[in-house]
Amino acid sequence: MSYSVTRLAHSIIQPSESTPSVTLDLSAIDSLPALRCKIRTLHVFKHGQDAATVIKVALSKALVPYYPLAGRFVESRPGLLQVDCTGEGIWFVEASANCSLDAVNYLDNDLTDSRFNLLPDPPSDKVGFDPLVLIQVTQFTGDGFIVGLEFSHGICDGLGSSQFLNAVGELARGFQNPSIAPVWCREALTAPPRFTLAALEQKPPPPPNYKLQQSNMDISLDYVGPLKRAFFEQTGRTCSAFEAITASIWRYRTRAIALETDTDVKLVFFANVRKLTDPPLPEGYYGNCFFPVIVTASSWWLAGATNIDIVRLIQEGKEKLRAEFGKWMAGDYVGHEMDPFAPPLTYSTLFVSEWARLGFRSVDYGWGPPINFIPIQYSNIVPVCVFGAPTLPMTGIRLMTWCMDEAHLDAFRDQLLSQAV
Repeated sequence: MSYSVTRLAHSIIQPSESTPSVTLDLSAIDSLPALRCKIRTLHVFKHGQDAATVIKVALSKALVPYYPLAGRFVESRPGLLQVDCTGEGIWFVEASANCSLDAVNYLDNDLTDSRFNLLPDPPSDKVGFDPLVLIQVTQFTGDGFIVGLEFSHGICDGLGSSQFLNAVGELARGFQNPSIAPVWCREALTAPPRFTLAALEQKPPPPPNYKLQQSNMDISLDYVGPLKRAFFEQTGRTCSAFEAITASIWRYRTRAIALETDTDVKLVFFANVRKLTDPPLPEGYYGNCFFPVIVTASSWWLAGATNIDIVRLIQEGKEKLRAEFGKWMAGDYVGHEMDPFAPPLTYSTLFVSEWARLGFRSVDYGWGPPINFIPIQYSNIVPVCVFGAPTLPMTGIRLMTWCMDEAHLDAFRDQLLSQAV
């Protein structure tokens, strides 16, 4: 799967019309220290010629209603960010590859370092600002292209960034306006809980003694049905595919890493809380709006529990979401031993994230939606498992994981896949 990428041109895409010159407050969630990073993804399109030209024009139009994305972060006081809507623009890179997408199997299960060449290289210091969005469009020979995206997490979550990309796609296809009008509305979440600024003063944890290895695993839909049926037959309640598979992942990973029997292990996943604010946030809100669900168990119990027991525990955690989010918004977490947005970044904590339903698979610049969508690992010390989808036309669930040290990976894969095929 070796190929080379040549970056041909760099430019700054600015709004196609004049936009407000204002400074906007971020929300309490946007301002979290943990979100001061960029989320990197690759979007693989089977068809499309001269895609960079089409996307550049559509981006310029989209940045009119989404004008904050063309600005920059500024600190109103130490540690507190705002968005200065300068209209400076976003960073755009045009590139070409020396082969067809078919020759590299549409990057299906590609874990090589070549992927990083499909992401935009950053602007030089001469550009004079740090853009919030960076995009690279790489045209492959014959037909097809890949969009490499870096998005500042502090201004959008996954739903928000996919909303923006879908708007770009609609404008590329000739829409006069995006079908969903963007809404800023960060004032609904502006009063920062005390944890937010206190976390800025904390020293980073010492480096761990493990290095997480990336691995992809495909789960057949035939695996999910029996798990859901068994849960219903024993409890009289339904469960989701996410809950059923997460329970399996958490159990088999705990067995594989063989912790001491009295070790607390944590499962963390983030739930969309747009409908839990008062009043609920309007359609079109594209800021960060999620809250962690944290489930804790002993390693001894988890390793021996049934899938049904673990799903029940996960559902109990989800049932507390509204109350826990309400307490956090009211500042009632003060005095608690743990900031919910800063769970321990240790090997005994597993983060699980659902990406398949964020809307990236529906983005269409005029040649159809992507056949592959790839989140790129952003940390080798945070154990993460991402739920995605395999390359079309395959069906099922693709687990993209960087949650295991190499010494434990084979045991984890063997246990999970022996049950999931």
